[in-house]
Amino acid sequence: MSRLGVFLLGLLWSLAALADPTTLQASVDRTRLQAGETLELTLESQDVTQFGKPDLRALETDFEVRGTRQLNSLHSLDGETRASTRWIVTLLPRRSGSLQIPELQLGQARSQPIELQVQQADSQRPDIASQVFIEASLDSNEVYVQAQAVLTLRIYHSVALYDDSSLSPLQLENAKVDPLGESRTYEKEINGVRHGVIETRYAIYPQQSGSLEIPPLNFTATAADNGEQPAGTPRVGRQVQVRSQPLRLTVKPIPASYPSDRPWLPARSLTLEEHWNPDPASQPTQIGDSLTRNITLRAEGLSSTQLPPLPATEALGLRRYPDQPLLRNEIGERGMIANREEREALVPTHSGELALPALEVTWWNTREDHLEQSSLPARTLNVADNPALSADTPASDSSASAALLWPWQLATLLLALTTLAGFALWWRARSQPAVLRAAQSGPSPRTLLDDLKRACQANDPQATRQALDAWARQQPETLAEMAARFVPLSDALDGLNGALYSESGQYWHGDELWRAIGAIPPAEQVLAPAGETGNLPPLYPK
Repeated sequence: MSRLGVFLLGLLWSLAALADPTTLQASVDRTRLQAGETLELTLESQDVTQFGKPDLRALETDFEVRGTRQLNSLHSLDGETRASTRWIVTLLPRRSGSLQIPELQLGQARSQPIELQVQQADSQRPDIASQVFIEASLDSNEVYVQAQAVLTLRIYHSVALYDDSSLSPLQLENAKVDPLGESRTYEKEINGVRHGVIETRYAIYPQQSGSLEIPPLNFTATAADNGEQPAGTPRVGRQVQVRSQPLRLTVKPIPASYPSDRPWLPARSLTLEEHWNPDPASQPTQIGDSLTRNITLRAEGLSSTQLPPLPATEALGLRRYPDQPLLRNEIGERGMIANREEREALVPTHSGELALPALEVTWWNTREDHLEQSSLPARTLNVADNPALSADTPASDSSASAALLWPWQLATLLLALTTLAGFALWWRARSQPAVLRAAQSGPSPRTLLDDLKRACQANDPQATRQALDAWARQQPETLAEMAARFVPLSDALDGLNGALYSESGQYWHGDELWRAIGAIPPAEQVLAPAGETGNLPPLYPK
């Protein structure tokens, strides 16, 4: 059709639309085409009251709808602004011969039918299928169960392809499939002809030994037709569909020599690494210090979900506060690389040498086909006493308490033996302080206890730790001795240390610690200077 004819036809469509704005106008880019070629159907409406889209179900009998896009526009004519909506539908005829695009409906409006002639493909033109082909390959034809096999698909094309290409999904029974990143494109010269290449890779993890069938995958696209076309006509395309060859993968069972009590880990390589902050080898460690230990397990040829938890760090005199493990996957040239990172805070509770056991992971080397062990060596922590956590009672206080204890007991005994009235005075005296403390510098024990209570009620672990240390220095026992004979206090201190040396400090509540402080029972006996024993009076009489 000449340009003049196209112009006149467009003018007639515009006049018809102006005469009836509720009409649904239909047009095609051409009415004669060959089998395998696509065409574009344009539907236009100027009815602003319609908000839906045309019903295209009537096309499905003779056409495959390859895509639809919508365009909204405004134009002015004789000072009047009109709105229009166009739908551009890409169609692929399902057969050759005389076809008709039937009436299509939008609301109450209907389009006119359009006649088409679809001819058989020209045998003189080069076969598009020979210009587009697909290649499938496996990095290995034999793998162990749950080990990785990499499937690579390469689509070669020596003609331009539109952006509507698609690849059928890879679905396998008894196998886990992970895409290895996005598809990548490059060029390759084959027999002197430059080809574009679309490469897609998959990691396949068979879950059952035996034979695994990988079915053919279909690639569908629209290839640009480079043949001669009339001037002024739009560029046309022809559909191309190619299929890969089926593949077979042999899956071997777990070797009999692999330990049955260890998780099955088939990998090309596996490494263990650890990092400390601070490094105990470079600076001294004291009781109560927090050491952060990061352990990373890295395996090539596995997914991160296949990596097992690492053994916990267990050592006498060491508290452990683990974080949630961090799992991530990397994509390398040979497939998936799995990473599992575990972080834990370690707090020494005793001085001396603390032995950390060696950490060992058993795995199967699929590259060399034998059993291997990866390990971290054993480590010894040298832990020193922390002066800030020691709260021994001064010797002068013990001497003063012992000096005042016997006269008071003797006076009480004399009063009890002389008169019945003395018995009443003795009973009353028992409710009074039994020991007069020597004068001490700094805040009183009652003030320190109030500070500790306020810090606990405020749920502030840092302030509570400081107030607790200050209060403990005024007690006849160290904080460790009180925790050793009173289990609720020991548990509460563990909770406080966990809040101080991990990321969960903002969720700590001081109620448990305050209740434990208030319920500490008095020590049953203390040693007097002369080697005799006596009852220890309460810390804070009511």
